[in-house]
Amino acid sequence: MRIDREIVEKRMNDFFEACHKRNVKVTHQRTEIYRELASSENHPDAKMIYSRLKKRIPAIALDTVYRNLKFLEKYGLITVVGLNQDSQRFDANIRKHHHFVCVKCGRISDFYSASLDDIVVPEEASRFGKPLSINVEVKGICGVCGKKHKKE
Repeated sequence: MRIDREIVEKRMNDFFEACHKRNVKVTHQRTEIYRELASSENHPDAKMIYSRLKKRIPAIALDTVYRNLKFLEKYGLITVVGLNQDSQRFDANIRKHHHFVCVKCGRISDFYSASLDDIVVPEEASRFGKPLSINVEVKGICGVCGKKHKKE
């Protein structure tokens, strides 16, 4: 699913501004990788981004996509959703938010919640090390899969 053009433009402007502030080189491929991610609501993985970009930039390599995604994440320009290297998904939305993950189709949707943003890291978690952030992931069955299930 595609994101509203105004939101994409805002994300792109934020991207260019953040790159400038961090002295990060803005290359054509890096910009297009970010644009593809900023235009997507479904938190694509590197292979999804690559297949979409290949249509516009035939010479792009999958390795280029992986390297640039890692680079963008390192500089805080995108976030990684999921910790498993084989199924990492990426998100250009760096505003504080949380995720609803459908256990049937794997769709990841963003949602915002002030009450979840205010969660304090419990002492039990702090014993393992220094917490950097809290992101809530709600797992369930999305509306589309729920409708399919009712029809069956």
